[in-house]
Amino acid sequence: MRGTNMSLHVRWRRARTAAIGAVAVGLLAAGCGDSGGGSSTPDDTLVAYNGQSGDYQAIFNPYSPNPVEGAGSIFEPLFFYNTVRADDPKPLLGTAYEWNNDGTELSITLRDGVKWSDGEPFSADDVKFTFDMIVANEAMNAVGFEGETTVVDDTHVTITFDAPSYMDGPQLLGKTWIVPKHIWEGIEDPVTDQISEPVGTGPYTLGSFKPQAFTLTANENYWGDQPELKNIQYVALSGNQASADALSAGEIDWQTGPVPDIANVERDYPGYKAITVPMNQMVLDTCSNPDLGCEGPQTDPAVRHAIYYAMDRTQLNSLAFQNTASEMSPGFALPERDAAYLSADLNDRTAPMSPDVEQAQSILEEAGWTRGSDGIYAKDGQKLSLSVVVVAGWNDYITALQTMTEQLKDAGIELNVQQVANQEMSDARSTGNYQLLIDSLWQGPSPDPYYLYSYFFSSNTTAEVGGNANPNWSRYSNPDVDAALEAIAGMDPADTEARQPYYDQIQAQIEEDMPYIPIMTGGTTSEFNADKFDGWPTDVNLYAFPAVWSRPDQAQIFASLSPRGE
Repeated sequence: MRGTNMSLHVRWRRARTAAIGAVAVGLLAAGCGDSGGGSSTPDDTLVAYNGQSGDYQAIFNPYSPNPVEGAGSIFEPLFFYNTVRADDPKPLLGTAYEWNNDGTELSITLRDGVKWSDGEPFSADDVKFTFDMIVANEAMNAVGFEGETTVVDDTHVTITFDAPSYMDGPQLLGKTWIVPKHIWEGIEDPVTDQISEPVGTGPYTLGSFKPQAFTLTANENYWGDQPELKNIQYVALSGNQASADALSAGEIDWQTGPVPDIANVERDYPGYKAITVPMNQMVLDTCSNPDLGCEGPQTDPAVRHAIYYAMDRTQLNSLAFQNTASEMSPGFALPERDAAYLSADLNDRTAPMSPDVEQAQSILEEAGWTRGSDGIYAKDGQKLSLSVVVVAGWNDYITALQTMTEQLKDAGIELNVQQVANQEMSDARSTGNYQLLIDSLWQGPSPDPYYLYSYFFSSNTTAEVGGNANPNWSRYSNPDVDAALEAIAGMDPADTEARQPYYDQIQAQIEEDMPYIPIMTGGTTSEFNADKFDGWPTDVNLYAFPAVWSRPDQAQIFASLSPRGE
């Protein structure tokens, strides 16, 4: 058998660091105890803010469209894949794996002696149960996995495929959350069950839960070294301003998001540091597919292209993102990390940073839109007026949309911004009950654009309006893209020359269809309490993607931190 570690031979660009500034002190929604060292939170507790702007719901199902936590911290994958650099996968519940010569069988060795947090033993039966559950439930199956899992013994399983399936490897090994058979086999619907009392193998378990704050505590049955960080408290705040105030007051220890004056964190927040990594692509999600029930002007590709050309991205970067964002390709390969895959067939290698209003208007007029006396285009009695959803309190996105509203007005397009609670946004996105929605698309389990394409552009990961898409929220479906994804899935990832024509095909097609309208590549910035904890990722040691909402990266970071006050 030929071993393959699934590292995809691409280079990750150098991470950039940034510093962040602050404003006046605010009050945290959930109170914490006192401690020294310039922090108002207990020495053994990390207080985290993940952007939640309304009450938490006790959803710890890692396969839910809207979990509050659990993936990585409570429920573990078999291996950890670092998406920001091409490291070898880190063993977790799995210790080794190997493909056969034609990529149709994956053999996995499991860790011995692992226990679930309720004390029951972990075994290969749990792995088989999890994989079989995913095959049986389309809503859980983000990549169309169809393999057959066989238990060899308590610490070995094999997965067989009808065709070469190399690209299933990182998803199955690094992004599949293993669940306990002895509990989950009694769950009537594992897709919709909230799993409010989760049992996992991860370094943490659920402690207390309240709508405004919940706590993870160190798992006494954890198979690895006991975490030095004993407690993580997640708090809900009203938005970016409240989080900046709480950071200034020392009431939160880690948050991922913008604050004012993005160049001076160490000066303005004594004891805190920050890091910025370009990774997730900011977009306008569109409910694009009328065949699956989408309605509104955004279902016309000409409208989507007109919005794309009408944006002034330089202005958006300055006003909304404090110049931390970077260029983005309409083919959705990261311009630097995925430079080897970026197609020469694209009309635009990267989205234009300056607006082209004439181009936007020409596209609309060629598609039959006529500008009215109010300056807004219309067609067949339908005004080119679109609602766009954003989470209340997400000030960077709100500023971006307010700026975009003025930019698009020049091109004859009307935007109406709707600020909603986080859960309302998530529900609308999942069910397709929206026209436009500002969002970001995440990368896959290893540094290869295939995974983003398979998540957000595959017919296998969407649903009719009203059903839960997972996570192709645009309802995009194109048989040519599906065929190219199927072809890549069966190729050895080391054979870059053979794969490239399929990447060219995907990128050209999604640029033409544009179900997600590119904004920019977001510079993901985290601010963290360096005086209180050691072990944070740095630009020279990016052992995980440093975003509090990134799973399972957050669990790797929690397990690497040590309180300095103890």
